[in-house]
Amino acid sequence: MNVETIIEHQWPYLLSLLPSELDLDLSARQTGALLRKREVSSAEELLRLVLAYSLCGMPLRHVVAWAEVAGIASLSNVALLKRLRKCDVWMGQILGLKLAERAAPPDLITAARRVRLVDATFICHPGATMSTWLVHLGYDLRRHSIDHIELTDVHGGENLSRFKVSKGELAVGDAAYANRRGIHSLVETGGEFIIKHNYSSLPLEKDFDLFNWLRELPDAKSESIEVCIKADKKNGLSKLPVRIVALRKSEVAAEQARRKILKLRSKNGKHAEARALEAAGYTCLLTNTSDELISSLEVLSLYKFRWQIEMAFKRLKSLLYIDDLPTKDPPVAKTYLYAKLLGALMLDDLTERFLAFSPWGYR
Repeated sequence: MNVETIIEHQWPYLLSLLPSELDLDLSARQTGALLRKREVSSAEELLRLVLAYSLCGMPLRHVVAWAEVAGIASLSNVALLKRLRKCDVWMGQILGLKLAERAAPPDLITAARRVRLVDATFICHPGATMSTWLVHLGYDLRRHSIDHIELTDVHGGENLSRFKVSKGELAVGDAAYANRRGIHSLVETGGEFIIKHNYSSLPLEKDFDLFNWLRELPDAKSESIEVCIKADKKNGLSKLPVRIVALRKSEVAAEQARRKILKLRSKNGKHAEARALEAAGYTCLLTNTSDELISSLEVLSLYKFRWQIEMAFKRLKSLLYIDDLPTKDPPVAKTYLYAKLLGALMLDDLTERFLAFSPWGYR
């Protein structure tokens, strides 16, 4: 799918994919994105320029030249840069409205349980030796679509409290989400979770020895046991009853996991802990679901679906080049990333509608 062609030749149709309650001109004025209309006469033209810069990956001078030839706007590189610096809040607002459309699908009432995959990915600006931004993503497994996006700097850690998980919904995440504050916030809303257990960041009650229990696991058979997450009196968090679901890995899979740990530790100039290498031999998950509703095998099977959110990140990076950040300027970087994510949702909708089209291009 050629994004540049869509923006240039199918712009009216692309506009129809924006949230129905969105007033482009009003929102641009309220957020300060378009207060003076000298080079850019409308919010629609400004949005088109922003998407050309982000989705098409054009440098500023190419966007300016393209806009001039297409009769969209006549402005300089500097003028466009100043416009982009003022669009971050506006693009974030549009992105939020677009996500709100996906937050409550019409068929949710009939769904027994809504499974949401959660994860995050790091993005660097040009020349950076460390990550600069963190994109938090929520993925609705039933609808196969993104339903939550949040952009933070690298200090905005991965936490279940970032996601609005309601009663009857199940969040599935990796070991980065194994922290007491996030888990407690999710449980308080009536949500359920399945996360990979992290023995170092999520302590269990002292009367349970995790590794002794893991060593007794049979081969190729899942087991579960009810335990309690240790209370955190300092932060006012009481102990929380949960269920551990575990499976011993095959020797081949365990060895691959250990090699990965050793490689990462060596790269960072650190030694691998003996417990970390032992833990690599097991798949160990934590959940607050009951065994009567979701069996141990079903918990493990649901966790396997996490590859779908990894594929969502891969599509964002390989097809829309979301990690190819062209600027160090924070406001412009936010505008760029918000527009990329908005474009991903719009193209996702465009693809769904395309499947229902007749061969000549209309319904």
